[in-house]
Amino acid sequence: MKDALTIHRALLEWEAVHEIVRLPIGIAHADELPKALGLPADRCLVTRVFACADAYGGRRFLTGVVVPAGERPAGEAVRHAVGARLARPARADLVNAVTEYAAGLVCPLLLPESMPLLIDQRLVDGLRSADVVYTPTGEPSTALGIRGHDLYALCQAKPVELAAGPGVPAPAPAPGRESGRDRAAGPAGPARRGNRPDRPEPRHPVG
Repeated sequence: MKDALTIHRALLEWEAVHEIVRLPIGIAHADELPKALGLPADRCLVTRVFACADAYGGRRFLTGVVVPAGERPAGEAVRHAVGARLARPARADLVNAVTEYAAGLVCPLLLPESMPLLIDQRLVDGLRSADVVYTPTGEPSTALGIRGHDLYALCQAKPVELAAGPGVPAPAPAPGRESGRDRAAGPAGPARRGNRPDRPEPRHPVG
């Protein structure tokens, strides 16, 4: 599983200024970052993961959506942004398997190439070059601190207008309600960035 050391090594390779912060309390979900760090929610980013079905072939894939802590995007907005037939919160075991991060603590870096990544347009518009934001690292005791513009450049998420509402995500569907194709989600998804430039390498754990 990916963790703070995995992310730290990748960011060193990319020569990106960052800090791995040890949290004063352990967290079970990225929505707890503002309380743990004593910061506003818009400085703490959560990557929600949705299970999507392709509008044409019915192929299954995961989509990540970066929003402020405590907010969750509307499934319809996610579905429309990736051109899917349906989009709903992904099961925790599926998130673990495809992203290699602990579900609820997904970092927007080092995600699979097959996984589209969106970001709330408000975050992009509100970022100043010196603003530092914090994301999970996949583990409950640390967070990543990095300039918002650097994070955006590295993850190459697509800015999307999202109708977000407050609250922790509803529980994912119980195991057994997805088909076998859901469990294999990820590799069959569409290309993520279209004509956007590639993210800096490496895309996978370094060292």
